[in-house]
Amino acid sequence: MSKITLINGLIDTHLDPADRGLAYGDGLFETILTLNGRPLYWQMHLERLTSSCQRLGISTHGLVAELEQDIKKLKADLSEFGQTSGVLKITVTRGQGQRGYAFDSHVTPTRIVAWSPYQRDEMKPAQGVEVRFCNTVLGKNSLLAGMKHLNRLEQVLARAEWSDPHISEGLVLDVDGRLAEGTMSNLFWVEQGVLFTPTLAQCGVHGVMRTRIMELAQHTRIEVKMVDRPPSVLKTADEIFLANSVIGIWPVVKLADQSYPVGPVTRQLQALVEKDEM
Repeated sequence: MSKITLINGLIDTHLDPADRGLAYGDGLFETILTLNGRPLYWQMHLERLTSSCQRLGISTHGLVAELEQDIKKLKADLSEFGQTSGVLKITVTRGQGQRGYAFDSHVTPTRIVAWSPYQRDEMKPAQGVEVRFCNTVLGKNSLLAGMKHLNRLEQVLARAEWSDPHISEGLVLDVDGRLAEGTMSNLFWVEQGVLFTPTLAQCGVHGVMRTRIMELAQHTRIEVKMVDRPPSVLKTADEIFLANSVIGIWPVVKLADQSYPVGPVTRQLQALVEKDEM
């Protein structure tokens, strides 16, 4: 089975052309790893989704209950095919609208829940990945910063910069030349035992795995600092890794022409994330 999609609770693959998610990118999405039928970090994903909907003024009335019913239906359908692990993508748009940017405050949001099979590449987390810097930069906008909204053109353009299969991810800066994130991941680095990550106050996504990693680090007495720094700080980093809720933690072993070890902080956090998945 390749994929199954529910739109507003019904198996479907067609979206109304008047949907504002399609017309304007007016919506949000979550990408969730499911293992043995269990969506990992489910509550954290729901909290980010609903808080982001509230920031955009998209109604959340009954949304969580409807999504939980969608997931229950999806799991029942998948069980018939013996499928228990894969990736859930949940998209919530403002719903259908008329031509123009103005919207009816009473419009009903559209829910899209899609499941795809996924086999995590176990070699990458163990051995590390090669990464490059992108020329595409992220614009700064505090109104949208942190949210996983549907406007991903900056990431699309950044990802289009390379086709080398040895490069697993690209790092992007903001318009001021500060470190932001990867095209699909959050960035962390370690220097003298301290864990650093960009603040993302003006751009970028506050990833669920990013939040979880900072929680785990604090619980294990690893100091965490959110900072705005130029890319030159990575030259003196002891460890670098990337993370999102599907890939987990990817140690970076090569960035541009510089090599890095897979260090003890990265390994410790990988082990803790693996415990979450059990």
